Amino acid sequence: MSQATDAFVQNNKDRFLEELKEFIRIPSISTFPENRGDIERAAQFVAGSLKAVGMENVEIIPTGKHPLVYADWLHAPGKPTVLCYGHYDVQPADPLEEWKSPPFEPTVRDGNLYARGAVDDKGQLYMHVKAIEALRAVHGAPPLNLKFIVEGEEEVGGESISKFVAENPVRLKADIALVSDTALYAEGMPTLCIGLRGLVYTEVEAIGPSRDLHSGLYGGAAPNPLFGLIELLAKAKDAQGHIQVPGMYDEVAAPAPAEKASWDSLPFSEKDFLEKEVGSTALTGEPGYSVFERVWARPTMEVHGIGGGFTGAGAKTVIPARATAKVSFRLVPNQTPEKIIAAWKKFVADNTPAGIQTTVKVLSSAPAVMVNPEHPAIDIAARAFAAVLNRPTVFIRSGGSIPIVGEFAKHLGIPSVLLGLGLPDDGLHSPNEKFKVDNFYLGIMTVARFFEQYGA
Repeated sequence: MSQATDAFVQNNKDRFLEELKEFIRIPSISTFPENRGDIERAAQFVAGSLKAVGMENVEIIPTGKHPLVYADWLHAPGKPTVLCYGHYDVQPADPLEEWKSPPFEPTVRDGNLYARGAVDDKGQLYMHVKAIEALRAVHGAPPLNLKFIVEGEEEVGGESISKFVAENPVRLKADIALVSDTALYAEGMPTLCIGLRGLVYTEVEAIGPSRDLHSGLYGGAAPNPLFGLIELLAKAKDAQGHIQVPGMYDEVAAPAPAEKASWDSLPFSEKDFLEKEVGSTALTGEPGYSVFERVWARPTMEVHGIGGGFTGAGAKTVIPARATAKVSFRLVPNQTPEKIIAAWKKFVADNTPAGIQTTVKVLSSAPAVMVNPEHPAIDIAARAFAAVLNRPTVFIRSGGSIPIVGEFAKHLGIPSVLLGLGLPDDGLHSPNEKFKVDNFYLGIMTVARFFEQYGA
C-alpha cells in the first residue's frame, strides 16, 4: 500500500506546504519572555493539527514554563506503539540583517523553504502529522498504535519534558520513539543516526571589585574578573584541543573498529567540510583523530560567549565588577554528566585567579546515547528509508545532543529511531535556515512507510 500513500502525498503537496508555512509563521521563540503568546499559539496549532488527523486525547499540558502537547491513538491491539516526539519552539532569528527574506515569512527559493524553524523542527515534526493523514486516507486507520509528546523548550534545555517523562512512564509507554530532528549525511542518502553526544551547559560568573572601577586609578592593583575568566578558560583547554579538566577522558570509549570502518566508507572531503560547512581557514581539534572522531566520538569544550564590562561605542576605562562566560562540554558514551559537572566545578575553584570569586551554574545536562542498529525497529526504518530514497541506508553518529533521547532510554526503557530529512547545509540556528521542499515530502512518505511496515 506504500504506493497509495506516496500518491496521496503527491496529490496533496501544495496543501501540506501551505499548512507548514502557517505553522512556521508563528514566531515561537522559547527563550524570549515577550514571545510567550506565540508559544501558546504554536502549542494550539500542534494540538489542532493532531486532532485534524484523528489523534485522540489531545491535551495541552501546562508546565512550569512552556506547555507540552500530548495525543494518542490506541486502537491497534497486538500492534507495536510508537511514541512520536518533536518540538514547536525555535531559536531567535538574530542577526536579522543577514536574512535574505523575513525569518518568519516562509519563502521558497531554489527548491528550499527558508524560515526560522523550517527544518528545526517544525517541518520535520509536521512530517509525522501528515504521515498519519496519508495512512488514514489510504487504510482508514493507522496500522499501529501512536502517541505524541511535543515540547516547547527544546531550544532552552527541555526541563519541563524531562520532568514529565520521568513522572509519566505508564502514560508514555511505547515500544520505540520516533524522533525527526536530525539530517541526512548527504543529499539523497538515507541516514539513521545511532549515536548522539551528551551535553553539559554551564554559566561561570566571576566577581572582582564591589563596583566598576576607574582603570587609571585602580588598574594594576584591583582584580579584573573579565581577564580572570580569560585566564581560567585558557587553562581549561590547550592549543591542540586537549581539555585540561582532570578526569575528562577517564571513561571515554573509542568507537569499535567496524564502526570506524563504516565511517571511512562515507563520502567525505575534509577540504569541502572546511570550505563549505565550517568556512574558516583551518580545522582544529585533537591531533591523531579523524574529523568524524573529533565531532562524533570525542568530548569537547566550547566557550559560547563572554560578557562583562564596557562594549559600547567609544571608550570607557573601566575595570568591571563582574563578568560571565557560557561554557559547554559535549560528552560521549560512558561519560556521566554528574561526574563532568563535579570535575568542572572543582577545576574552576582550583584555578580561579587571586581576588576573584567564581560560581558555576548548570543550565542543562544530558548523557550521550547509543542505539543498537540491530534493533528490529531500526532495521525496518532503514529498509523503509532505503525504499523511498532508492539507496542503501547508512548509519552515523551526530556530534549534537537531543536530550530527550536519553530521557526516553532512561525512564521508558525504549530506543529512539532518529530519522531526519535535513541536510548538512540547512543552517540550523543560523540566518537563512532552510528545509528542502522535496525532503519534506519524502519525509512524510518515509514515516508513513515505516509505520506501515512496523505495524505489519
